[in-house]
Amino acid sequence: MDFSKLTTEQRNSATMNIDKCTTLEMVRLINDEDKKVAAAVEKVLPEIAAAVDVIADKLKSGGRLFYIGAGTSGRLGVLDASECPPTFGVNADMVQGMIAGGNIALTCAVEGAEDDKSAAIDDLARKDFSKADVLAGIAASGRTPYVLGGIEYAKKISASTIGISCVENSALAKIVDIAITPITGAEVITGSTRMKAGTATKMVLNMLTTGAMIRLGKVCGNLMVDVHATNDKLRDRAKRIVIAATGCTEEQAVAALKKFNGSAKAAVLSINS
Repeated sequence: MDFSKLTTEQRNSATMNIDKCTTLEMVRLINDEDKKVAAAVEKVLPEIAAAVDVIADKLKSGGRLFYIGAGTSGRLGVLDASECPPTFGVNADMVQGMIAGGNIALTCAVEGAEDDKSAAIDDLARKDFSKADVLAGIAASGRTPYVLGGIEYAKKISASTIGISCVENSALAKIVDIAITPITGAEVITGSTRMKAGTATKMVLNMLTTGAMIRLGKVCGNLMVDVHATNDKLRDRAKRIVIAATGCTEEQAVAALKKFNGSAKAAVLSINS
């Protein structure tokens, strides 16, 4: 395909002289472009909401959410998945991130891995991916072969599919059940989709998992009552959650948490019963 026609590969007229700017002017230009990202995401909120509902329904039924991507897109999926267990107290298998080239690609570029469609099928098969699960493909360009291969496989076995991309009429958007397409425009540095496209992607992923976990009852008010308190900061947070949710004293919160092995939700239910 002609990559030069992709929105994410266009030159940004506002930043063509960024190399001649003062440092303050430089970062101001970047900030000005970043301001456009939230507006782009706002335009696709209905699609994000639809995806949240699908994910929540699948997770309630025992299914899993898989992210699949390459490069920055893959790393963002792995990041979002890895934050779910400590934040919401869920099993690490419930939300999983897959990146082209495997775990080594999280810190080192694995050239060519994103062009291998069959690798995605093999990776999903190793995870026993089934129609009970959801596959969310992430590709700023909407044409990454590894991602398309995974989505095609998911559709073949009748699994639910979501596509997250940042270009109009992408190949990914055309084949998924729900297409989430925030159009973030030309990047500050031509083609550097780790910037605006990456920021938009992170915002979307935040909504997908947070929204699904709220629907699963992992949040009370705006408190993460299922937080997995594995360090001093999180243990202190669990205590503050119990106090905020019940109005109890610090001593009562500490005692309840001790009784229920650190479970803020159990402590809250006990005090409020």
